[in-house]
Amino acid sequence: MTMFQHSLAVIVVIAIVFAVAKKMKVCTELTLLLAALGALVAHLIIPMGVDPRSALPFTEIIRHLVEGTFNYFDVCMTFLTATYFMTLYKETGGVNYLVRQIVGRFYKKRVFCLLLLLVVMMVPGAVTGSGATTVLTVGGLVGAVLAAMGVAEDRRVALVFILAAMSAACPPINLWTMMAAAGANMPYVGFTAPLALLSVVGALFATFYLARGTKSDSPVDSVLATLPEAPQGWNALRAFVPFVVMLVLILGARVLPAYWPVIGLPMIFMLSAAAVLLCSPKKVNILDVAVTTVVNLKELVGIMVVVGILNQILTLTGARGIISLGVVILPIWLLFAALWLILPVAEGVLQYAVAPLLGVPLIMLFNMKGFNAVIALSTWSVMWPLGDCLPPTAVVGRATVMQLDYKGHYYKGFVKAALVPILFILALCTVSMIFNNQLGNLLGV
Repeated sequence: MTMFQHSLAVIVVIAIVFAVAKKMKVCTELTLLLAALGALVAHLIIPMGVDPRSALPFTEIIRHLVEGTFNYFDVCMTFLTATYFMTLYKETGGVNYLVRQIVGRFYKKRVFCLLLLLVVMMVPGAVTGSGATTVLTVGGLVGAVLAAMGVAEDRRVALVFILAAMSAACPPINLWTMMAAAGANMPYVGFTAPLALLSVVGALFATFYLARGTKSDSPVDSVLATLPEAPQGWNALRAFVPFVVMLVLILGARVLPAYWPVIGLPMIFMLSAAAVLLCSPKKVNILDVAVTTVVNLKELVGIMVVVGILNQILTLTGARGIISLGVVILPIWLLFAALWLILPVAEGVLQYAVAPLLGVPLIMLFNMKGFNAVIALSTWSVMWPLGDCLPPTAVVGRATVMQLDYKGHYYKGFVKAALVPILFILALCTVSMIFNNQLGNLLGV
């Protein structure tokens, strides 16, 4: 059996194991792990020419499995510390204070109120890279304000989901970009402007499209009565200092690279969390918050760990090369016509695993064709999170429905209401992908 046939057989085994596991309703993390282990077993028992893989030492198998679990260790640390920072901010009452201030001051000025609610929704995902974290920290509060403003239930849930998806795509942390860039040995540099442009424009369109034509006669006092109280002692200075600390630490290395100490993102978020503790008038148990953070993130971190294992096994068996070859030989016009559909659907099936599996060969193809790889990867990374409302995973979609206690039909109500903004964002990203060199020159990337 040739190397090509061997690798193709491994891919077939992965597909069969994945399909069977999903049919048996196994969770996504275990499904990906079983697929990786199935690929490894197939690699060991299927001969390849005169050099059967069954001769692979046991210690070498263990080495690949261990290496795979640490492929995205830095991404996991960034994810955990950023979410810890936001969870701490929520538990101390900072989120409640900000939302109450927005409603109290701008409730009658609908445009300003919607814009500020958009900012509140964008920050948690931009900081953590997770749309689910956005929904869990501020989704319920923002949903309550939108309900008071007269936004229909279907539109309200759709808006919270799309803003959560765009917040996950927004810089400084975009996990899809980080994972695909890491797989292609590409520095995570230059993505801020294109990611911010695409995600913010998409969020603005969704906000004003879904909240259009609504009005409410409810007085502001009755709206405030429906929102959780903020602990006594919160003020604007206390509320903004942690974010100022975070921005200074992130931007300092870019503005003064010769003089600024090298501080990794995990440390930046832990220092920002320390600023929350110093500014908060309410005392919280930091260990309880840490446990809550890890429990809430165990599925997403688990996915990143098993994606690392799967990536390692795909590389070992040559299956990753087959996938890359299959992508690279496709006509570029076909990718332009189909990626807007392929990427969200693949995200619904594979979640974050789609970034290294499809993103890496796509980066190589676009770079080889003379396109701006930074802009191209940015467009894909804004399209991917839109698939988080699609089966079989639908992580962010399901979290939104549960957090807002949605009683309508998932597809005929919520997803249908979100369809126009989703198509707008996909069209925007597709146009940006086609004209990515021009956009790169405009943004200086």
